[in-house]
Amino acid sequence: MTPERLAKMRAVLDKRQPDLTVLMERVHKPHNFSAILRSCDAVGVLEAHAIPAKHGIPDLEGAEGLELKGKTYNETSGSAAKWVGLHIHQDTASAIAHLKAKGFQVLAAHFSERAMDYREADYTRPTCILLGTEKWGVSPEAAELADGHIQIPMMGMVQSLNVSVAAAVILFEAQRQRIRAGFYSQPRLSPERYAEVLEHWVMRHERGQG
Repeated sequence: MTPERLAKMRAVLDKRQPDLTVLMERVHKPHNFSAILRSCDAVGVLEAHAIPAKHGIPDLEGAEGLELKGKTYNETSGSAAKWVGLHIHQDTASAIAHLKAKGFQVLAAHFSERAMDYREADYTRPTCILLGTEKWGVSPEAAELADGHIQIPMMGMVQSLNVSVAAAVILFEAQRQRIRAGFYSQPRLSPERYAEVLEHWVMRHERGQG
């Protein structure tokens, strides 16, 4: 590995946000799944979460090791998403309980009477953005368990954005708020976690996967 490549990895890891994440509830289209992970990488999300659709996690080009248990990493060849950890959960209730136990507020992208403009949410708090299926959105169970609902104002004839586009819009608002709060000015991972992720990235690079 060249010193420049290692420096790039460190520069990216220095800006990773361990307390900003997404939970994809049964997002099943590969291009949407991959695009959401790409947006996560772009704003510095360390690890994303997913609840599989009935037929499992989408088959992403070049993906390796996407098992329905524990913590793993998406290894999509040629994609920025390969730098984002992916944690798989078996169902909605356990996924949300897991995130809340770790101190995350869970904000569902969901149109409802209690939904607020997505820009009004405080993303400087530990935050998980909950995203639902492409056609139906989040499930009633997820909407009920979420701490709050957020929506993107629509001024046209359509009522909603594509799920991956909505994810990007919300994530970049979270990034904007966190930049203003200085969250990207110094590493936010513990030294132990930083070393663990860096070692994983270096090992993958040495295997020709990064």
